[in-house]
Amino acid sequence: MKKNKNKIKKIKKPWPTKDAMEQIYEMKLWGSNESDFYSGIGSHHPGIVHPYIDVLISFLSSFKNSIVVCDLGCGDFNVGKELVKYTKKYIAVDIVADLIAYNTEKFKEENLEFHCLDIAIDDLPPGHCAILRQVLQHLSNAEVQNIVSKLTGFKYVILTEHLPAGNFVPNKDIISGQGIRLKKQSGLDILAPPFNFKVKKEKQLLSLGLDDRSGIIVTTLYEVF
Repeated sequence: MKKNKNKIKKIKKPWPTKDAMEQIYEMKLWGSNESDFYSGIGSHHPGIVHPYIDVLISFLSSFKNSIVVCDLGCGDFNVGKELVKYTKKYIAVDIVADLIAYNTEKFKEENLEFHCLDIAIDDLPPGHCAILRQVLQHLSNAEVQNIVSKLTGFKYVILTEHLPAGNFVPNKDIISGQGIRLKKQSGLDILAPPFNFKVKKEKQLLSLGLDDRSGIIVTTLYEVF
């Protein structure tokens, strides 16, 4: 019998991700600007951010009654701040406590909440739709599996991932941190082994080619059973 190369390895808690993400912001490994916190070019490049915001606004505006959105891995909130007014409630979550404290002081809306949670370990806030924008790509398969198992609590999941262009072997494992699977010519596909996320419908909302040709950024809407 062939071994499953994507078999999920069990790792001891606590996950190392919290320390890794804190270090990324402390050392400004994703770059910097005038802010104390900067979530990288993927959260600030107009060619990446503006099309994403447009398709998310279109989706959120399609409901007769506004829905509750959980932004899992909200980062510096440069993107999320544009979506809040289209929701009944917007719950923004990140693993870095200082970042959440900063966001809480900077962004204030009646329907906006910030929570510091490790989404691989902690219970997720309830809502209609979960957004994960270039979050899972930084996490190990063990952590992704823990998160995916909780996404069944949402009716909709909007997932954005940086993927290789063309065919690739999905879900090669990595150590959680700054890097992503692209270095292994891999990308995340939560419908494929070892995650096997079951959905009712799947719809690609956006696919963006990058100027340096280092893959594509794909946003997919999943309707969950």
